[in-house]
Amino acid sequence: MTNASVREFKMPDVGEGLTEAEILKWYVQPGDTVTDGQVVCEVETAKAAVELPIPYDGVVRALHFPEGTTVDVGTSIIAVEVAGGAAPAQEEAAVAPAPAAEPEQPAEQPAARQPVLVGYGVATSSTRRRPRKQAQDPAAQQAASAVQSELNGHGAAPAAPAVPAAPAAPPAPAQRPLAKPPVRKLAKDLGVDLATVTPTGPDGVVTREDVHAAVAAAQAPQQTAPEAPPAAPAASAPAAQPAAPASYDSARETRIPVKGVRKATAAAMVGSAFTAPHVTEFVTVDVTRTMKLVEELKQDKEFAGLRVNPLLLIAKALLVAIRRNPDINASWDEAAQEIVVKHYVNLGIAAATPRGLIVPNIKDAHARTLPELAASLGELVSTAREGKTSPSAMQGGTVTITNVGVFGVDTGTPLLNPGESAILAVGAIKPQPWVHKGKVKPRQVTTLALSFDHRLVDGELGSKVLADVAAVLEQPKRLITWA
Repeated sequence: MTNASVREFKMPDVGEGLTEAEILKWYVQPGDTVTDGQVVCEVETAKAAVELPIPYDGVVRALHFPEGTTVDVGTSIIAVEVAGGAAPAQEEAAVAPAPAAEPEQPAEQPAARQPVLVGYGVATSSTRRRPRKQAQDPAAQQAASAVQSELNGHGAAPAAPAVPAAPAAPPAPAQRPLAKPPVRKLAKDLGVDLATVTPTGPDGVVTREDVHAAVAAAQAPQQTAPEAPPAAPAASAPAAQPAAPASYDSARETRIPVKGVRKATAAAMVGSAFTAPHVTEFVTVDVTRTMKLVEELKQDKEFAGLRVNPLLLIAKALLVAIRRNPDINASWDEAAQEIVVKHYVNLGIAAATPRGLIVPNIKDAHARTLPELAASLGELVSTAREGKTSPSAMQGGTVTITNVGVFGVDTGTPLLNPGESAILAVGAIKPQPWVHKGKVKPRQVTTLALSFDHRLVDGELGSKVLADVAAVLEQPKRLITWA
């Protein structure tokens, strides 16, 4: 077409210095019309899952990589035909469109880094696929082939011819079964072809229960097969071997690829454990008055619509302790051999998500009132649970709180978030016998654990901070006098 051109949309750097991202889900297919700002896919970086909008109008001509592929920043991932003549010279020089006959080939990398949609980064390394679990032992492969053949209605005997026929289906992306990434992974691990599964979810989406039902249905005939007359013993013996359920419910091992958030977390924790000399101190404290204050604040009209819980007052207690002991809010600059004291507090809250542990932080938490802190905590938690935490929300933290008590755990020895000097772990709050005013009474008690970097925080400073947090939680009226 003389009045149209193909634009190549490149994988952007959605964080600071990220080099790659995995395509979790495509929201468009070749032939779809897209508009400027429309979300075309969801990707997962080492920090979070992010939705990518397309920056122009046009018609999708090719998706260069399927879901589950890890792609380097700066590599073209989708081709869109737009009206208005030739593409800008800079873009043509930066990206060579992938051939139509081979849509999964990565675009040619440029010699120098060029600006992309967000940030910078055209990596020099090539893209790579997520490891597939095809290199199994022969028995497991044979078992998976037998079940696949059973699902396709061909029986166990022609299992070998059925395997190479399965990959021929993907060329028609529009007819791909609807299923969420975790369900696709489950089906892949169990050797189930989603195209053969009857969906029961909304809008024809395949659910986890549908996959398990397909496996159960495939195993049922194999369990009754030995009762049939052995017409051909030599041929039936090999078919009976892969029918064993060891490939499914009785599997002794499951391998989970470490990528995205989990991979980044693992690397950060190893670096933290072997770089910063950790010291952890503990204190058990009566928080009965704090729990009463939580109930009072829930009835306060100033906190109407806000989530008020013990974590709110624990966060405020830590902020008060930092104000009284500002040297705890620092970091170690290895290159300059300097201690960097921060005059602001970006309070990190460790959150467990389906993609792994993340630590978003509340910027300038020290300057927030208690209602403002409650609003920020509520927003942080809900965003993390929805998997919508942005990379910027997880950068620049100065000190962290991890609440292991929500799991019923009394306490722990938390590892420092890289670049920070202290982290506070909060244990479960529960009734315990406690000496109160000279008598043993049931009181609400918890255990706090403070880990700190002993290069810049000595035992005295760490002890003062932990003691101050405990004192505020035992007598929350100190929030007024100390803050």
